[in-house]
Amino acid sequence: MSTRSLSAPVRGHSIAGRPPRVRDQARDAVTVMAFSAAASGTLAAALVLLSHLGRQG
Repeated sequence: MSTRSLSAPVRGHSIAGRPPRVRDQARDAVTVMAFSAAASGTLAAALVLLSHLGRQG
């Protein structure tokens, strides 16, 4: 029987067992910012569209 663990990596460490590099953390931060901006823009556009349609009806 194997004693290898198949659990997720420890927080703050990559799968290889070493801490993530700064560039990896920066890439993750940019990804989160881009998603947040896209989600906020989509929500704002939807609210503007709904308010515009509400004034016409």
